[in-house]
Amino acid sequence: MSNINYDLTKIRAFAFDVDGVLSREVIPLSPDGDPMRTVNIKDGYALQLAVKKGYEVAIITGGYTEAVRIRFSRLGIKHIYMRSALKVKDLDDFLRKTGLSPEEVMYAGDDIPDYEVMTRVGLPVAPADATPEIKAVAKYISSRKGGDGVARDVIEQTMRAQGHWFGEEAFGW
Repeated sequence: MSNINYDLTKIRAFAFDVDGVLSREVIPLSPDGDPMRTVNIKDGYALQLAVKKGYEVAIITGGYTEAVRIRFSRLGIKHIYMRSALKVKDLDDFLRKTGLSPEEVMYAGDDIPDYEVMTRVGLPVAPADATPEIKAVAKYISSRKGGDGVARDVIEQTMRAQGHWFGEEAFGW
């Protein structure tokens, strides 16, 4: 049973910000000054399962590190937008490439750069530690903090509602 107040049977795609959503909001820096992000293993499992089950998945982030691109492409994600200065433009590109309508997309964001995208999609989601402005436009606020299973939370609830969560594909990576 889902606690998301949205018709989850409409969702055909998941899109995520990285910093503060798929990784924690505090990021260590390498000696070269590059951000080193953490990832949640259960988020990764849910992301790759969603791809296997035919959902479109996108990453839309203002940041850039090769490690982020490698991590998410290895999970089967094809739509990876990095250095996204205006995330709504990348959302529009994602919608054009997939033929999806905004109502079919769940987007999780945590801060001001995510605001415009969140007002455009059917299911805007915020982590528990998102900014007040983002929580105000979210239709669902996860009980999970950024980097602590937000993707798993929304993907699992959506796939369960659609009868896609547990099946033969669930047993492998």
